[in-house]
Amino acid sequence: MNRSARRNHKLSGKYNDLFFVGLILCAFLVNSPTLANEVIPTDSLLELQVRPIVDTNDYRSTPGVYGTLSSVGSDTLAGLMAIWAQRFQELYPHINFQIQATGSATASQALTQGTADIGPMSRVLSTQEVAAFINKHGYAPTTLIVAIDAIALYTEKNNPLERLSLAQVDAMFSATRLCGAKHAIVDWRDLGINKYGASRKIQLYGRNSASGTYDLFKQKALCNGDFLQTVNEMPSSSSVVQSIASSVGGLGYAALGYKNDNVKMLSIANESGQYFRPTPHNLRAGDYPFTRYLYIIVNKPPNQALTTLPRTFLRFIMSQEGQALVEENGYFAVSERVILRQLAQLEPNSVAVEVAQ
Repeated sequence: MNRSARRNHKLSGKYNDLFFVGLILCAFLVNSPTLANEVIPTDSLLELQVRPIVDTNDYRSTPGVYGTLSSVGSDTLAGLMAIWAQRFQELYPHINFQIQATGSATASQALTQGTADIGPMSRVLSTQEVAAFINKHGYAPTTLIVAIDAIALYTEKNNPLERLSLAQVDAMFSATRLCGAKHAIVDWRDLGINKYGASRKIQLYGRNSASGTYDLFKQKALCNGDFLQTVNEMPSSSSVVQSIASSVGGLGYAALGYKNDNVKMLSIANESGQYFRPTPHNLRAGDYPFTRYLYIIVNKPPNQALTTLPRTFLRFIMSQEGQALVEENGYFAVSERVILRQLAQLEPNSVAVEVAQ
């Protein structure tokens, strides 16, 4: 069987397990910008400091842009998706968008099943998700970095707490305490906070299990341990922040882009024990421990271009205008080098490449 036929041949049960696992791993490494590591390495962050200067003006007047674009996936990216869609509709008034912000886990399912055109995600695809896609289509999905974000720990604005260690975070949220804490932290007085009286318990808020934010927090803050059943799981980052703001003694985690004036962000210790707030400088330097990429995944067959509508929309997202909207809304733009490599992935004769080293 020649190379072209092998590329387009759909995997079936006749392949042995070793070959199948090897193919999945190779495809995953080729398509995943961060090689399953959500926290951005320092050397990658250094190249992400400057807003892209790449301009792809052809997205403004592309023939054949019409129809409906379906997006299913991350709640973290819901706000940006709506902003991008609104601006794109100003260029192409007859375009319709269907945006479902149901969590990162639903993005890969919808792409695999063919019920969405694009899949926003706040984490990388898992090996199981890549395997399911390959088993269905015979090739791996294409992953594009579209913004940089972080997970923040919030309290209501008048809470005197200023910082937490990773062990303290784990001791509050985890049933297993795999990060090293000897005792659970239940009351505010366990953190030295006397504002709420002698026995005020910490009300914990976080995302639900369909969320990429949930997955990354579980991995990095809980050392892959289990959440306490008492953590209030919310359907969106905005609902987490709203609940904390209106609570007495609330604390929780949510996407950085949802901060408002009724909550405050805490400093978090990195692995060296130094405390850092999720500021632009600390994110770009790689010091804040919960920094991450945000992605859009698409179903692009090898040696074929995406259809006109999703391809043009993605070129808009990666243009100066699209990335300026990223920064205007509390996120961070992707570097020119990464943008250029990703634009090449959308072309008919491209092959998927790793977009960050």
